[in-house]
Amino acid sequence: MIKVEKLFFAYPRMKEDVLKDLNFEVGEGEIFGLLGPSGAGKSTLQKILLGLLKGYRGSAKVMGKEVSAMETTYYDKIGVGFELPNLYEQLTVLENMQTFSKLYTKPASIESLLRDVGLYEHKTKKVSQISKGMKMRLNFCRALIGTPEILFLDEPTSGLDPNNIEVIRKLVLKQKELGRTIILTTHNMSFAEEVCDRVGFVVEGEIKKIGTPAFLKYEYGENKVCVRTTDRIQEFEMKGIDQNKLFLEAIKHSDLKQIYTKQPSLEEIFSIVTGRVLI
Repeated sequence: MIKVEKLFFAYPRMKEDVLKDLNFEVGEGEIFGLLGPSGAGKSTLQKILLGLLKGYRGSAKVMGKEVSAMETTYYDKIGVGFELPNLYEQLTVLENMQTFSKLYTKPASIESLLRDVGLYEHKTKKVSQISKGMKMRLNFCRALIGTPEILFLDEPTSGLDPNNIEVIRKLVLKQKELGRTIILTTHNMSFAEEVCDRVGFVVEGEIKKIGTPAFLKYEYGENKVCVRTTDRIQEFEMKGIDQNKLFLEAIKHSDLKQIYTKQPSLEEIFSIVTGRVLI
């Protein structure tokens, strides 16, 4: 669905490249996360894939065609959720959706979309009167109004509380169930871990590592087993564990609650791979 090879990009009048030798592919129906701190180049890459930035070197193909050669019909096939909601503040929720729907040849049902995100009951409110969380949900609706094949979501959970993050998480996973391909940029590692099939760690315009969250946790996890009882957690080295008397005693404990391998979080793995801390 998306194939990027030896991609470089520099903004006008800048001596250094912002993107440096990027190589990755995204399969149809996959959620691919570009993870990294602000200024890493995630949004620049997305803008290239959207056809908003020209003059790149290398190749960036979407649906088998070079992005730089795309015609305007391309925008009928993609949906975009920008980090900052791009909405008409003095129009109502419904009026915003009606306005955006006119941009597409096969718009989705506005009523269905608003019901999906819990905004149907607020459709007559002006956008200036609704909360940030509601604006982000409406922004998500806007990205879906053209019934896109590919979704580009830029920091979809930025500034949201846990309840609204959960709403967005469910919406993203629902789009995957519908077969849509999703490119997600975020520095919210826990959100990425829950929704992404694969992730790429982006730092200073380079992709340092690509993999599934599960495999990355396995690759960078410690060779230790944790045993949790009611009052404590014990750690044991994996090597020779079948002969470890303390481990064998621990798993026979009457208050045994859980046995698990010790795994780092995606954020910890990011720091190990890149030597950077997300900000």
